Amino acid sequence: MERLDPSVHPDPDGASTRAAQYTDRLVKLQTTWWKRLLPVQAPYRYNVRRLRLGRTLDVGCGIGRLLVALPPGSVGVDHNRDFVEHARGLGLPAYATDEFPDTPEAKAESFDSILLAHVIEHVDEGTSDEILQTFLPYVRRGGAVHFITPQEWGYRSDPTHVRFTDFDSLHALARRNGLAVERTFSYPFPRWMGRLFKYNEFNVLSRRPAS
Repeated sequence: MERLDPSVHPDPDGASTRAAQYTDRLVKLQTTWWKRLLPVQAPYRYNVRRLRLGRTLDVGCGIGRLLVALPPGSVGVDHNRDFVEHARGLGLPAYATDEFPDTPEAKAESFDSILLAHVIEHVDEGTSDEILQTFLPYVRRGGAVHFITPQEWGYRSDPTHVRFTDFDSLHALARRNGLAVERTFSYPFPRWMGRLFKYNEFNVLSRRPAS
């Protein structure tokens, strides 16, 4: 599969996803007038609902765009405290990553799945492994880990993206961390639309061994 050259990037220095300005950017994008009129998030929320992930740990939950669609008992974590405060303001259960281990929700194997949506493209390979190894113990044996990353146009649209992560990259990430790839698909349109539609996404559903 063709790889996108990460050097062709709008911001080689990479803005930080921790910055308050990044929160403001996402909130502004989410609340533009046409997004308030049209249910633009509905297809993506439907996508996570239909996967039947159960009680989910939404790692890198951002401002809660998908957390709001997850089953009761699901929890979001993010390293950006402004994201967390915004999600909490919507009534969503969200924690900063450094405070989560001390919460009542942080129990071994207490979640059915992990959702990593638009996270992996923001970090290098080693950091993506560290994220998985940090949060995998909270997922039950046989539980799922679902990855979502942007395709070409979406990747280029955000200056904080540092690594283009296609199906091959996500498969490798899963297998390095002992996960079995169960399902691979492009959403909402076929793979070839990734260069033409900004919001087309790679989806890879993987699973922890049952024993």
